[in-house]
Amino acid sequence: MKAIELRAKSAEDLQHEVLSLTKAQFGLRMQVATQQMTNTSELRKVRRDIARVKTVLKEKGARK
Repeated sequence: MKAIELRAKSAEDLQHEVLSLTKAQFGLRMQVATQQMTNTSELRKVRRDIARVKTVLKEKGARK
């Protein structure tokens, strides 16, 4: 996910994106805990995507 794509979205869409990414992060953390995860780089990607979306939200001034 690129910041340019995120800046084109509305603040409400970005908040929904943060929510879905947070749920995905939780699922990945559970996979790590139960040793079911094979690609551990996914957790890092999701974490960075969350930070990227939150940064764009803050730039727009619509912080949750």
